[in-house]
Amino acid sequence: MLSEGTNVNTTTQLEQARALHLPERQAMLRRDPSVQKFWSENQELLHKAWEEWDAADIGDSLGPSLLDPKLRAAVETAWQDPSRESAVRDLMTEPSPGVFSFQFFDPEQLQTLRSYLEAVWDAGIPIRPPYGIVLNRQGAMLDLRSEGAIGAPSFQAFYRMLIDTYMRPIARLVYPEIVGYDSQAFGFSINYQPTTDTSIRPHSDASAVTLNINVNLPDESFTGSNVDFLDPASGDVASLRFEPGSAMIHRGGVPHMAHPITTGERTNLVLWLFGEGGRMPVPEQTSAQIDPRERWTVPTTPQDQYAPF
Repeated sequence: MLSEGTNVNTTTQLEQARALHLPERQAMLRRDPSVQKFWSENQELLHKAWEEWDAADIGDSLGPSLLDPKLRAAVETAWQDPSRESAVRDLMTEPSPGVFSFQFFDPEQLQTLRSYLEAVWDAGIPIRPPYGIVLNRQGAMLDLRSEGAIGAPSFQAFYRMLIDTYMRPIARLVYPEIVGYDSQAFGFSINYQPTTDTSIRPHSDASAVTLNINVNLPDESFTGSNVDFLDPASGDVASLRFEPGSAMIHRGGVPHMAHPITTGERTNLVLWLFGEGGRMPVPEQTSAQIDPRERWTVPTTPQDQYAPF
């Protein structure tokens, strides 16, 4: 029996995390030392809070069923028999040299993913939007290398599946030179609204390969926000538009930009691959011959702690 006057702290880790005050927007944009201190001091608390929140089985619905059925079937076949990987390539178009487009998520299943992400944003656990891109409610870091990432175990398992089962072997299929520069991953979500950051200027990514996946629902229309890709060889520019659940994959070094969004909203997941410590293949290295069986493997290289931002 507890003695009289004993103080019992019954506050859960989740409640403690919800009581934290996220650093202000401008402080995060400036990357003030106080911001780094906030994430560092609360790292363990946030980890336990995500585990507690995840115990409600909110993420049970995350899995391969969210993927486009044709892509899922082709990828499953390639994992079983890499010699049949051409079925994956047949689902892709190349609207600009080295830039490929294909259906990634099943539009009819996107509500499940979006509902989960809404629950994440409503969880009350501090999360960090990507610095220097958009700092709004829908922006979040996906990889645990980044402080303030979505740390729910169910989401992390889903994120690893997207990287290991789908993104990496597909990237190796169209960019074989990245093998050896694709053992590490990084990810974030991004949201475009006319009232906030409306465009991204021409840039290249700090990645060997970038996979950009739209998660708009079929009834969430928008105008503007096309993505332009520059072909350095010809100088031609291809302006591409996202459809619900569609994806674009490209080498990180390809110059690209997003146009201003004029109506509606656009929400995307952006995934990167690179080597240990951010290593990338040299730009001139554009061709390599590898055995298909090598493509459909998961690297055994340990995960490092490098995060581009």
